[in-house]
Amino acid sequence: MPLLETEGLVKQFGGVTATDDVNVTIEEDERVSLIGPNGAGKSTFINLVTRRLEPTSGDIRFDGDSILGLDPHEVVQRGVSKSFQTASIFPELSVLDNARIASLAAEHGKFRFNFLSRLDSYPEVDELARTTLSDVGLWGQRDVPAEDLPYGDKRRLEIGIALAAEPDLLLMDEPTAGMSPEETQATVDLIEEVKEGRDLTYLLVEHDMEIVFSISDRIIVLNRGEVIAEGPPAEIREDESVQDAYLGGVEA
Repeated sequence: MPLLETEGLVKQFGGVTATDDVNVTIEEDERVSLIGPNGAGKSTFINLVTRRLEPTSGDIRFDGDSILGLDPHEVVQRGVSKSFQTASIFPELSVLDNARIASLAAEHGKFRFNFLSRLDSYPEVDELARTTLSDVGLWGQRDVPAEDLPYGDKRRLEIGIALAAEPDLLLMDEPTAGMSPEETQATVDLIEEVKEGRDLTYLLVEHDMEIVFSISDRIIVLNRGEVIAEGPPAEIREDESVQDAYLGGVEA
């Protein structure tokens, strides 16, 4: 049984079809990348899976069960987590408190902000926050305000916040965007380390083709909302339709 499966997934915005009959399966323990040119439907697909968008038609199944009708936090509770942009970080709080908040939400579902005054009353939350920050190499900076972190470490914290949910499936949307070559390599190494250290499946949206071809078991290619190719990296690299739509100079 696939861990994630979409069937006939369609999302329309007025007269624009962002995803068009998308059928995708991701098996447990796979490393899958989703690529395609601007406007291909990549972000729409991710937002459909995380239930931030409602499909026009089709179904999304996680671990065999449809997740249509669930709220985003309920999808997280089922085992699907996404690494967001820096807006998901509380910049004035410490790195540790950011991890605690994420861990609290993961352990207890939705929370009210008055919980912030009682973070220390949940020992299991502290333990999960400590483990998460250690996994992403930020335990040593736990007392630093998140806004003071270098850009690359902020992205590490974003991944850590997603990992705090202890997901079975981690969705990462361009985790190396805006990074220097050194930060990019450190993030790639982190992704590989996290994969080895946890029973984790991931779906990566990434613009850097060198990264995609080096860390993916399988690549899915979207163009104009449709899946035009999928397969192992070597096969995708040689696919003429992919070269025409994406690799022939169209920027992700």
